[in-house]
Amino acid sequence: MRAFWARFRRRPPALFGLSVLVLVLLVAGLGPTLYEQDPWDLAGRPFSPPFGQFPLGTDTLGRDLAAGVIHGARVSLLVGLVATAVALSLGTLIGAVAGYRGGWVDDTLMRLTEFFQTIPSFIFAVVLVAIFQPSLRSIVAAIAMVSWPAVARLVRGEFIALRHREFVLACEALGMAERAIIFRQILPNAAGPVIVTGSLMVATAVLLESGLSFLGLGDPNLMSWGFMIGSSRSVLRQAWWMSAVPGVAILLTVLALNLVGEGLNDALNPRLQRR
Repeated sequence: MRAFWARFRRRPPALFGLSVLVLVLLVAGLGPTLYEQDPWDLAGRPFSPPFGQFPLGTDTLGRDLAAGVIHGARVSLLVGLVATAVALSLGTLIGAVAGYRGGWVDDTLMRLTEFFQTIPSFIFAVVLVAIFQPSLRSIVAAIAMVSWPAVARLVRGEFIALRHREFVLACEALGMAERAIIFRQILPNAAGPVIVTGSLMVATAVLLESGLSFLGLGDPNLMSWGFMIGSSRSVLRQAWWMSAVPGVAILLTVLALNLVGEGLNDALNPRLQRR
């Protein structure tokens, strides 16, 4: 860990991204406790500009935008992290089995993966959420369903590269079970690219959730950044801050996640460690 952190902190953009990400996590975790205003309450006069009675102004109904941004951070990060965890688990399992077993198992699983990859991701997510009714669970499930194929192909490629290495052949010669070889021997050696991909997938999941909420397919009981932009798009010329405030929150969060992902790639990639 000490060597990893030494390589990671040599990348100023990665440190900047990590700082912004920590700030967003603190806002999501502590914000609703420190700023107790309910984002759905009519707090004041509609169309109040920022830096007045309300730090970030109010929306068309008089709801506090600062409360919406704080509570929206929790929703966006929760959806991003949970959907990514589900997609990583499913994709890693399918890719590991396909890469290790090969043959007809590999062909079957990869044809299934390619089928899901041929469907446009956002449209597929919209259809799934519309079918199963907008809710936090359906959004997480939809984002996970459109995200796992890329992980499966990545893990499959790593397993194919490691499948015939000496330590794997030695484990097979000793009679170690396939499950132990896959999860205890090969997968830890392929974890680097998976971790990097996971950090980038969180950013994609945040964008997908924002897009779904913008279209009115978010959880109706939860305030989110995409919903805030969608509800204020009709007054963009009169009250630009209603869309700009949650838009900047999405921009900073996605930018931070991508910078952290690039830093992890630089720190975990052995080919880049010599630079």
